[in-house]
Amino acid sequence: MKARGAVGLSIAILILISLLAGAGIWLARSLSNAMEPRLAVGCTATVGGASYTMSTEQTRNAALISEISVQRGMPARAASIALATALQESALRNISYGDRDSVGLFQQRPSQDWGSVEQIMDPLYSANAFYNVLEKVPGYLDMSVNDAAQTVQRSGFPEAYAQHEALARAFASALTGETAGGLSCTLPEAAAAGLPDDVTAGAQEAMGALAVLSPVVVAGDSGTAMTFDVPGVHGWMLAHWAVANALELGIVEVSHAGETWDRSDNKGGANVGWQPSDIASTAQVVITVMAAS
Repeated sequence: MKARGAVGLSIAILILISLLAGAGIWLARSLSNAMEPRLAVGCTATVGGASYTMSTEQTRNAALISEISVQRGMPARAASIALATALQESALRNISYGDRDSVGLFQQRPSQDWGSVEQIMDPLYSANAFYNVLEKVPGYLDMSVNDAAQTVQRSGFPEAYAQHEALARAFASALTGETAGGLSCTLPEAAAAGLPDDVTAGAQEAMGALAVLSPVVVAGDSGTAMTFDVPGVHGWMLAHWAVANALELGIVEVSHAGETWDRSDNKGGANVGWQPSDIASTAQVVITVMAAS
């Protein structure tokens, strides 16, 4: 009986030791995970040493608005005015509700001849509608961002646009390509493979008549790389568009003019931004999407 009792006690001790060891491993892992900074998902525009952050949704909409200004031959200041307006009106989100019958990025009203609800809810249409009015404002480039926006919108809060000027100017400068390497996004790992055709279609929409894009596509184990020949000063506009749309399109890497943004290159919870590389020249933008498994 004593021998059986000793054996039982030994087994119990071994089980207890195993449980304590398992608990120790779990606790160590939990503490390690707790100490690791969480990924600060979002996008940052850095211009002149100052940085400003928006969500990926806001940045994607800001990219489209900024690109349209360039396609129309308007200066970056026009994009700044448009972004400040959309930040105030909708927080740069394409919402289907608002004051009275206002909808969309700019909260335009069908009853005030901005178009139908369906038209206004199309970001491409609503941005062009905004610029159609802005470019007819005499001397709008010499106005403050707030006053130019108010002249177009005729808001009941005529000074409200000024609070968004610094943020709008930074993102406009990066997304129009005025500031090289000015936009970086911190994103989770890609969840699904990217489709080269979707990237090409989106890139062409971003560039409009500025360029006809027919990329050289090379598939590899780590991803599918698309090399776009981009003329003149528009390379950074396309490169920043790709970063701004990386979450939706499965883009894992973007390179241009001796710099590369790597989606997985994070430190301290944020992406490290553009780093020197020899992947793409000043006349090329290379966009790599996650490969199919």
